[in-house]
Amino acid sequence: MRMTDIQRCEVRPGRLVEWTLSPATVATAKALPEDSRPPAYIQESHIRTARSVREDGLFVPTWLGAAFDIPGRADLDALGEALRGWTLRHETLRSGFRWAGGPGDSIRRFTLDAAAVSLHREEVGDFTDAVALAQHLQDRFDTTADALRWPNLIYTAVVRDDCTSVYMAFDHSNVDAYSIHRIPAEIHELYRAGLAGGAVGPEPVSSYVDFCEAERADADRIDADHDIVARWREFIQRCDGRLPSFPVDLGLDPEGGLPTQKFMREMMADADAAAAFEAYCRPYGGSLVGVLAATALIVHEIGGEPVYRTVVPFHTRVKSQWSQSVGWYVGGAPIEVPMSEAYDFPSALRTVRAALQANRRLARIPLARVLHLLGADFRPTSPDLYSIVSFVDTRGIPGSDAWTDQKAYGLLRVSYGDQVCAWITRLHEGLWFAGRYPDTDIAQKNLRLYVERLRDIVTGTVGRV
Repeated sequence: MRMTDIQRCEVRPGRLVEWTLSPATVATAKALPEDSRPPAYIQESHIRTARSVREDGLFVPTWLGAAFDIPGRADLDALGEALRGWTLRHETLRSGFRWAGGPGDSIRRFTLDAAAVSLHREEVGDFTDAVALAQHLQDRFDTTADALRWPNLIYTAVVRDDCTSVYMAFDHSNVDAYSIHRIPAEIHELYRAGLAGGAVGPEPVSSYVDFCEAERADADRIDADHDIVARWREFIQRCDGRLPSFPVDLGLDPEGGLPTQKFMREMMADADAAAAFEAYCRPYGGSLVGVLAATALIVHEIGGEPVYRTVVPFHTRVKSQWSQSVGWYVGGAPIEVPMSEAYDFPSALRTVRAALQANRRLARIPLARVLHLLGADFRPTSPDLYSIVSFVDTRGIPGSDAWTDQKAYGLLRVSYGDQVCAWITRLHEGLWFAGRYPDTDIAQKNLRLYVERLRDIVTGTVGRV
């Protein structure tokens, strides 16, 4: 799926319908006892960051979503049942959090039984203007898919005679990019079964809530003397006591508030160039290594930093039981690339490969746990703790070959932030770039230069294998 924002996912006019968790479901949730399974560290960090930024007077939406078409004028009863069935399949979607008073102001989980979950459908009305419809959807998603409220998900459909577009949004605490990528095929499967009259019960899928409990128990077994904590301590010290930003000038005002962001997205290379890049990088570990090596060279060229430091996101679905589960399965590993050892693309590939091999295991322990053990006062003032450059190959995801015909997109909310977040996605059609960055002229210039140079390096591998 191409990552984009709601304004650029081919929103077209039609009749808008929405589904939210019903008032009866919400009332039941309010009376639920505590679920002993704790939030994941990444969930807790996300919620606390949202509260901290909100207390500073800024509302920063951070939802993720999916957009895709189903053929014809949808049968809304069948579609509603498909959405409900999918919701029941993934336990995290019927689980939420409450603040518990007292020392430390802890966060406690509650979880609804599947039988208590129902959806409320509302016919919002007809929209004849695509821009107005996109703005309405963004406003609804901002209000509903909010980290500091529950429920924090919403499903919508724009119904027309030729096709129906489905738009879904979730607070980030419930989903990651891989979760979003799996949605179109799963909803299509459930919808087709409903149309055929064969009710499909919720497939047994491992629960992210169970994963949160297990991951947190593992993370709580380590202490401040653990090797992984020591490695992070040294890394942060070499970053002048902070987590790393994108090492080019972004034109930020040190005394200014959190800046608004802009968004850049485009096809960076076609399928042939992407395949050549992959083949060239394969001896060094593949396209992820290639993207990071190219990035190190480019940001050194632009910004002149002698060492490229970044935190590389890795999925934490290390056991196959989590492969179909919706949740936020992401950890981060710090790497350092001394540019004296990365003087051209092959040497940069070797240096990045060695850094990843040495440090990838650090992603096993949630960063929020590490920061707590370091005693670092990382009171978040931005929704992004650090800048990222992410690479994901989506070609093996069920239904990915139909995404173009389905007009399927992963949705990102672009609002405020002082970091650069870049996502490079390998699609069947090639390499797709999406990135959000501070809305300054200097950041725009340097991000454009970064993307163009990245394209040059990718396409420069054609014919070199």
